Amino acid sequence: MNEILTIDQIIARYAPDWVLIGEPQTDEILELQGGKVLFHGPDRDEVCRKAMEYPPGRYALHFLGMIPDDLVLPLE
Repeated sequence: MNEILTIDQIIARYAPDWVLIGEPQTDEILELQGGKVLFHGPDRDEVCRKAMEYPPGRYALHFLGMIPDDLVLPLE
């Protein structure tokens, strides 16, 4: 998992998981374009715990699954 992949390659390989991406590549509006997949899995909390094992730096956490239309997110 040390190769830099495009977001399309990441989706093709790892959907519908959560992915932790190192060296994220973004466009001018900071939309994720690619990077190195460091870890992936279906459980967001597990991926977040894994992220804490890496030294401080620039990372992206991205969900590759479908978000339900009826999803409700509380704002606190």
